[in-house]
Amino acid sequence: MKHGIAGGALFLLIGLCLGGAGTTHAQAASQGSAKDSVKNDELKFVVIVSRHGVRSPIGKLDQLNQYSRQPWPTWSVPPGYLTEHGAKLMTQFGAYDRELLASEGLLAASGCSDAPHIRIIADSDQRTRETGKALAVGLAPGCAIEVSALPEGTADPLFHSLGAGVGHLDKGLAVAAISGRIGANPEGLSEAYRPQLEALQEVLLGCNAGQSCASTGSSQPESIFEIPSSLAPGKGDHGIDLRTPLGTAATMAEDILLEYTEGMSAANVGWGRVDIHKLRELVQLHTANVDIAHRTSYLARAESSKLLFHILQSMGQTVADQPVQGALTKPGDRLLILAGHDTNIAAIAGTLNLSWLVDGRRDDTPPGGALVFQLWRKHYSPEFSVRVFYVAQTLDQMRTSTPLSLISPPERVPVYVPGCGREDGSCEWGAFQKTVRVAGDSEFAN
Repeated sequence: MKHGIAGGALFLLIGLCLGGAGTTHAQAASQGSAKDSVKNDELKFVVIVSRHGVRSPIGKLDQLNQYSRQPWPTWSVPPGYLTEHGAKLMTQFGAYDRELLASEGLLAASGCSDAPHIRIIADSDQRTRETGKALAVGLAPGCAIEVSALPEGTADPLFHSLGAGVGHLDKGLAVAAISGRIGANPEGLSEAYRPQLEALQEVLLGCNAGQSCASTGSSQPESIFEIPSSLAPGKGDHGIDLRTPLGTAATMAEDILLEYTEGMSAANVGWGRVDIHKLRELVQLHTANVDIAHRTSYLARAESSKLLFHILQSMGQTVADQPVQGALTKPGDRLLILAGHDTNIAAIAGTLNLSWLVDGRRDDTPPGGALVFQLWRKHYSPEFSVRVFYVAQTLDQMRTSTPLSLISPPERVPVYVPGCGREDGSCEWGAFQKTVRVAGDSEFAN
């Protein structure tokens, strides 16, 4: 098995590996004094890896209903589709991105002059394609920025490299990697997350987990704790088949989060039994499940190495100021948006060992959340540096469709990159290249 994504001519950036320290610009979390950040550095290129916006649940209602005393709510769009509300939120996000990037000197404040230098690529699903379109409308209204995507249902190697046949996944190794993180004991996950699972069980049953609910006269739902646990090699492009109460609970917790962020009435958010505080507790189930399934090192590298390779080449093309093989953009482009999934973000984070805390939740990847890679150049110098951020609307901003701006921003926090991060949080460009290449796996980058 090959490690790193530096092997072969395809993985070289036209021989350029420029270094240098960019001076500290304003802390992104505060959103203040954006103009101060470009006094000594110039923002040259940005990559945004975004999750799609609020969608309807994907799980089948008849399967979910067997665990709840009341039926799950129905949605106005097919399973897994971006909702009208979700599209509105992503349009607002695009407008915020335009205002922020204009304040940082990358784009003009308005007009279509920058449109030819913005590239948006979306996965083939309806929710990702429509997310890309909504971001484009917010970024440059009336400018008709094209959103590139493969036909519906096509496995795009950028977003689903394993499904597209990139590389050969060693499923035995994948099982060993997961097993090593859970003590070779899938049943142990139920104990590790028992408080959160019990909280969800209370919501599903409409009573305390220790109570009998038979007095209501309705049939007793199945308990999520009775779901058998097992770990085995997966089928098809799935590296593992991990079945646990945590996995099922994670789906349910996310569905309740979607009810909340869609702006459903309080009576329809967990059947009226989930407020923002309870929701934060339940979301930990989804975050934990994603962490195990997509942040585990071997699986993360397999899922993200191709995407990271193309991100690195696209950034390197700006450094080189000439065409670079593997870049997703053309020379002179300023912004690349990749509209994908939470699994893409989690896999990148697992590969590069990234972590963040946003809206009171650690390493969560809510609808519309994004990893942002900024490439800065020191004024009058060939020295480049990279800064990484995570940005997401708060749950309440999504629920109430709060307009976003520099005055009323989403949460945006700096992300430290182990292996190249410096005191000011930035990475020297050459060190960032090396970190990404060493962390990735060339077998899954072709």
